[in-house]
Amino acid sequence: MKKTFLFIFTLFIANCLYAQNTFKAIVRNDRTKEPLKGASANIAGLTLNTVSDSAGLITLKNIPNGKFEVKISYVGFSSQEKTLTFPLSHPDSPIEFGLEPQTDELDEVTIQTTRTNQNLRDIPTRIEALPAEELDEKSAMSPGNIKMLLAESTGINVQQTSAVSGTANFRVQGLDSRFTQLLQDGMPMYQGSSGGLSLLQISPLDLKQVEYIKGSASTLYGGGAIAGLINLISKTPVKTPELTFLLNGTSAKGADASIFYSQKWQHVGATMLGSYNYNGAYDPASTGFTAIPQINRITLNPKIFLYADEHNTGWFGVNTTYENRYGGDMQVVDVHADQVHQYFERNKTFRFSTQLSFTHKIDSTSQINFKNTVGYFDRQLDEPAFSFTGKQLSSYGEINYVKNGKRANWVTGLNWVTDHFTVPDSQNDLKYDLTTIGAFAQNTYRFTRWFSLESGLRLDYNTPAPGNKSDGVFILPRLNALFKIDEHFTSRVGGGLGYKMPTLFNDETEQEGYQHLQPLNIGKTRAEQSYGTNGDINYRGAIGDAFININQLFFYTYVDKPLILVNNSFINSPGHISTQGTETNLKLTMDELGFYLGYTYTDTKLQALNQVGTQPLTPKNRFSFDATYEIENSLRIGAESFYTGKQLLSDGTTGRAYITFGLLVQKMWKHLDIFINAENLTDRRQTRWDNIYSGNVTNPIFKDIYTPIEGVVVNCGLRIKLLN
Repeated sequence: MKKTFLFIFTLFIANCLYAQNTFKAIVRNDRTKEPLKGASANIAGLTLNTVSDSAGLITLKNIPNGKFEVKISYVGFSSQEKTLTFPLSHPDSPIEFGLEPQTDELDEVTIQTTRTNQNLRDIPTRIEALPAEELDEKSAMSPGNIKMLLAESTGINVQQTSAVSGTANFRVQGLDSRFTQLLQDGMPMYQGSSGGLSLLQISPLDLKQVEYIKGSASTLYGGGAIAGLINLISKTPVKTPELTFLLNGTSAKGADASIFYSQKWQHVGATMLGSYNYNGAYDPASTGFTAIPQINRITLNPKIFLYADEHNTGWFGVNTTYENRYGGDMQVVDVHADQVHQYFERNKTFRFSTQLSFTHKIDSTSQINFKNTVGYFDRQLDEPAFSFTGKQLSSYGEINYVKNGKRANWVTGLNWVTDHFTVPDSQNDLKYDLTTIGAFAQNTYRFTRWFSLESGLRLDYNTPAPGNKSDGVFILPRLNALFKIDEHFTSRVGGGLGYKMPTLFNDETEQEGYQHLQPLNIGKTRAEQSYGTNGDINYRGAIGDAFININQLFFYTYVDKPLILVNNSFINSPGHISTQGTETNLKLTMDELGFYLGYTYTDTKLQALNQVGTQPLTPKNRFSFDATYEIENSLRIGAESFYTGKQLLSDGTTGRAYITFGLLVQKMWKHLDIFINAENLTDRRQTRWDNIYSGNVTNPIFKDIYTPIEGVVVNCGLRIKLLN
């Protein structure tokens, strides 16, 4: 019996020894395919742990037979689990694990605004970029325009300029909209008399990226980029065709229908955006005036792309928009005007512009680029007993040479701008002509792995020059430095000079509706000149499986002798505008979860006519919070909240602080997306605690609009993707 027991025990031990298995794996970066040294391996239910060697090899021994889950993880990368049955069919062949870097997706973004097409992480100029994924989310929230896209960015404040027409401008870091350039594909198309309507007439459906430069960008783009620029980058055709329909409806009587088509063949490509946007007159507070006007807008933007050979490519596009925007007294808009109900604002606009771009690659490191846009904008603003009509014909052209070397990148070029504004004979004194010719050069030099310097110089000549001819010549230097302190910390510091030639078109004239506006005295009005500087520090790292990105920015801009409106005339104040503040951005991602926190502090002072005060309509404090849960190509759920602090109003009173909330749910399939989005769930409306006008309904005097006035708005729709 004793011998029998010993025999059975020996067989059991032998069987256990035989059942011990060995697991081998190679762990790589899924993007670069490089092996990851120090990746952790763990088998749930067993006390087995190890790390990979310099070749990315992991070896785990003494694994019994059965099913076990193997988890591979690495700091800054998404973990990966696999359930394996031991013994393995090929135990001597290592299993491949490709871990996805859990880094900020902007790491791989190529920036076009600086013209060198560099990666975002290598550019000394501080640039923010919204990639296609975020634009997809924003287009579901606001399919008809890009107003919300800009309003939700730190450092940017969208200011409504009409209480009944919904026209709006945007302010960067506390400075009026005239100090920021709005570009599309690197070309200015939305300036002058169209400024207050541009945000509301651009569809986001054909955009693949949006790039922001905050702070002086005049060296490359000339006058008007004192506060920075916003560059809207359009989609280009790829071999896989795209045909997308977007249909949307809102609880505020709005409807949007858009189509985008894109395809590339061997030598030809094409894209086409078409949209129709409608809104009925909407008055949720029963004030008797439109919070959202009646809108009818049609947009058509076709483009043709040519790929002649590997050295020569180009494209040609047309931008056409017609809009009839009718706001004011609800009875008037509903065609029930009487002797008391008479007030209205009607904006009829027509935009037609062409864009041309051509690139000749000399070799693998250098190329010549040419681009040109010619735009025509016709606007008629009608109010009771007043009409303002103007036609603006503008053009922009540029030729530049780009050289990308191992250490140095060069951009040199010439550009020219013409702006011709005409009005009827009765308002003949308001017309103007302006021509600018500029030359620029920019060099980016990488001294070491951790330090790069970008320097630029621009020379502009403007005619007619204000005052005397020397006032039309501007020399604009700029300097930016990038410090890659270590794998986690980077910093950018820079600054430059800027200027803005005087025109009639800014936030104040939009708010005043051009009534009683006096002609601009070119002989006595000088350009507004500026200098500005900014610096940031950025941290990127991981806490376990979570990736964190923190960016802290400090900025300061000084504008000398700003144009101010006094007794309906623009004059140069003997003082200045100064704006300073900070922007804080924190982003945390953990697998499907993402959190974003933004804070902007802005202190803008206006010294005008020997008085120093706070710039009106500039909140000092603004917070934003966003939380998202996303399963790629399947589900997106987002919640957001915004706090806007108190702000000084033009009449000397103070606008109260307010908080808004929003919620988005989007379900995606291969060929269909369905979304529902709710904005301003707290129903923060200025009309809840204050009147938006004084006087009577026949001749209302409207106050500054500093909060949403349309109340809670819910939109829902679907995106149909037939070819993708």
